[in-house]
Amino acid sequence: MPGGLLCCALLLLACAGASAQELEAQAYSDKPPHINFVAAGYLRSDGSVLFDASAPISDVQAGIDSLSVVYGGTTTVFGRSGSFALAAPYVWADVSGSVGDASRTAVRSGPADLRVRIAMNLRGERSRPLVGASLSVIAPTGQYESSRLINIGSNRWSFKPEIGMALPYGRWLFETSLAASFYTDNDAFFGGKRREQDYIASVQAHVSYGFRPGWWIGASSTYYRGGRTTVGGIENDDVQGNSRAGVALSAPLTAHQSLKLAWTSGVSTRFGGDFDTWGVFWQYAWVRKP
Repeated sequence: MPGGLLCCALLLLACAGASAQELEAQAYSDKPPHINFVAAGYLRSDGSVLFDASAPISDVQAGIDSLSVVYGGTTTVFGRSGSFALAAPYVWADVSGSVGDASRTAVRSGPADLRVRIAMNLRGERSRPLVGASLSVIAPTGQYESSRLINIGSNRWSFKPEIGMALPYGRWLFETSLAASFYTDNDAFFGGKRREQDYIASVQAHVSYGFRPGWWIGASSTYYRGGRTTVGGIENDDVQGNSRAGVALSAPLTAHQSLKLAWTSGVSTRFGGDFDTWGVFWQYAWVRKP
């Protein structure tokens, strides 16, 4: 495999399971309607990307920084609470690896793909078990050029339907969810080839504790499997079977502002990205007139 294609494969594999890797405690908690919010967040990921042992690739490392601006809110749909959010990230990536005895490095920066998430409470109320559903969509709006070996954008659509349940118990909140991420083909992959990817199924579990008004701490875990890729009609042996875990702390700053700290890490990784990620997120929320 040429050194340049190594870096291309690196970023694609690093981002392939991103939708499945995301851990978000209290995603299905009951929230008041008619709330708007803006947020800004910073994420730093460091780690390796694992390939088939038979591939002539080794010591693949990546450092990825991202800044995101988010706008969202809560509403009611057919008498049920719902929410929406739109995120626009900007990414810096520094990657390195070896093909045989040759070392390769690359640096890229640019806007990443836009993300949209809509969610709706299907059943339950505050202090009762809640059942909800959501749909996350990643649009191919990020920086991408088919002639370049490394791209920030993925040049494809991604859709992640999910169903989740939240069980309040005093100050505790227990959550679980099932999801599947589906991908369209990238018809402008490097070398004029088409890149296809199978869906990735995922399951998540969260437990959080609210110890003061507006304050909560949570622990999360996820397992995701699938995502076999096919490039130019040739199927790769790269089915993922990975798990991650993390913790998060949310604290109010003022009546309208809050701050959240989060950290996640790979527990076991078969193929793809094995990253330690930490982040800080600031949010400003206000009530709008119904």
